[in-house]
Parts: sequence; C-alpha cells; structure tokens
Amino acid sequence: MYTTRSAALVFTLLLIACGGERRGGEKASVGGRGVHGDTLTIAIIGKSSSNPVFPAAENGAEAAARDLAQKHNIHIAVHSLTPAQENAETQAERLREAVNYGADAILISASDATKLTAPINAAVDQGVEVMTFDSDAPASRRFAYYGVDDYDLGGQVMAELATLMGNKGKAGILAGNENAPNLQARARGASAEAAKHPGIQILGPFHHGETPQDATAELQRENKAHPDLKGWAMVGGWPLFGTSLLNDANATRLKIVAVDALPAELAYVEKGVVPVLLAQPVYQWGYVGVNTIIDKVQLKKDVPVIIPMDLVRVTKENLGEWARQLKSWGFTDVPDAYLKM
Repeated sequence: MYTTRSAALVFTLLLIACGGERRGGEKASVGGRGVHGDTLTIAIIGKSSSNPVFPAAENGAEAAARDLAQKHNIHIAVHSLTPAQENAETQAERLREAVNYGADAILISASDATKLTAPINAAVDQGVEVMTFDSDAPASRRFAYYGVDDYDLGGQVMAELATLMGNKGKAGILAGNENAPNLQARARGASAEAAKHPGIQILGPFHHGETPQDATAELQRENKAHPDLKGWAMVGGWPLFGTSLLNDANATRLKIVAVDALPAELAYVEKGVVPVLLAQPVYQWGYVGVNTIIDKVQLKKDVPVIIPMDLVRVTKENLGEWARQLKSWGFTDVPDAYLKM
C-alpha cells in the first residue's frame, strides 16, 4: 500500500511505474482538468485497506495504468487514497484531497451513499470525473458504476445455502456495514430468496465492522445466542479473511456460503467448512475501472452507466483453477498446494 502523507511523492512514484517521466516541454492537457500537464491522474478510494478486496482492486488499477500507458503512449498516475479503516467521512475527505491535488478522475467504492453523494457531486462540479465500483452512489453524478447486481448476489448466496441445508432450518445473514447500499441490497436479496423456501427461517441481517475480527466476533456472538442456527449466508467474506473459524466447532457444524474467494478463504473450501464461495473478481474492479475512465476521459468514448460484473462459483472442483487465476492477478499469498491442484 502507498501512504498518503505526501501526495506529490506518491504521484511521482506511481508516475514512474505507470508511464515513465514526463515528456519535457510538452503542454498537452490529458483528462478533464490537465493540472499535471500530460499526466492523467486517477485517485482510487476503496472502503478500507484492511479489507483485502480493496488492495486487490488497487493492484488491478495499477496494472491497467501500466498497460494503457504503453498502449496509448500516455502517462497515467494511480493514487491510492483508501482509508485504513472504513469511514464514510474519511472517504469524503479523501475525495476533497483528490480534487485539491488535481486528479482528473476518481474511482470510489461508497461506504455510505447518502454521505458521499454531495462530495462526489462537488468533485464533478470541479471538473473531476467520478466512477463508482463495488458499492454505488446512484443518486450522485458519477458517470458509471462497475460491480455485481447486489440484490441478485444476495439471492444467489441464499439459494446455494438453502440447497446445502436441505431447505430447512434457521439461517443467519451476516451483512457487514449497515450503511453500505451494496450490502443492504444483498441482505434484501437474501431475505427475498429465503421467502421462496418455506422451511428456511431467517435471523438477521446482522451488521458489524468490516474487519475479520469484528465479523468473527459477531458470528460467534450469534452462534452462542442461537444454538439451533444451522447455516450462514455471508454477503461478504469478512470472517474468512482470518483463520480462527477453521477449527471452530460451531463453524464446522454449520452450512456456510459466502461472497468472495481470496487466498485466505481458499482453505475454508478445501476443508469443506465453506463448500461454496461466490467470487467477485475484485482485481477487475480496478482494472475495468481504470480502463473505463481512460475510455471516458482520454478517448472521449461513450461508456455504459452500469457495467455488470460476473461472479465465479468456487468449489473444491475448480479450486486449483481459481487459485492460479488469483496468482496471475498478482496475489502473492496463494498457497502452493492449491496452485498444484
């Protein structure tokens, strides 16, 4: 991760990585504002750097910047402004920071659409193009959103869980940040799908901070409070980013389906604790996001307002294939055992 204590230093370092030094003497303006001469600067603001899906998205953004800099012979700087911990007010501050520095575009996953709509609109008023990913702010003037259909994703999680549970028993919905519109939609989709299975009784949704520790604590709390709970629909993979549930007796007796399939989660599939993961190709958030921004800002193309992301169903059968995909995206912590499957 790049720090944000010196924006100019970060931009300089990433410029070298993504396009080389500036061409001396050129006055060409690239992007909507052109503050940085012939360099197009993009700020990426995830929800939290402690959630590994967002560093993965930043990897994708930086890879896209390198590829597109070479393809179009332009200079692209990607600037990470993701907060260490999820906080919509901090994201709003980072939006203003990006505008003040002179970013041409901002790619953001909105922690709270209500709190971020006005800052997004203010950035657009300053001539900065804004695109959302993962979690949208649909009432804002962002030009595009890239991500899954969250309502449908929640429904898919619950449908998979209902099958594993034999369509009967109590199931909890673990739902992360209660203010995040994408997670709200997933929880609604899960509840709606559960209503199609009369033998399934829903508890929750249960909300928590989006860290492995917070999510695991909430899971264990509800398991203790509801000893007859039979399954969990996790609309995010937060508890699986740690290892504490691998040998948890409560977890191993439950049926669990979760979203995402990052390296830390693969052991849960291999050991059968979580038979099904519905993976978002999170690297593509950044890669597709930067491509879309270049199309819009640099190439002046019309781009779709909604760009759908396809899910990947990960089970023991395709665990090795998925592990190799993660490795190809630059994940360095994929266990060798899975790469050899």
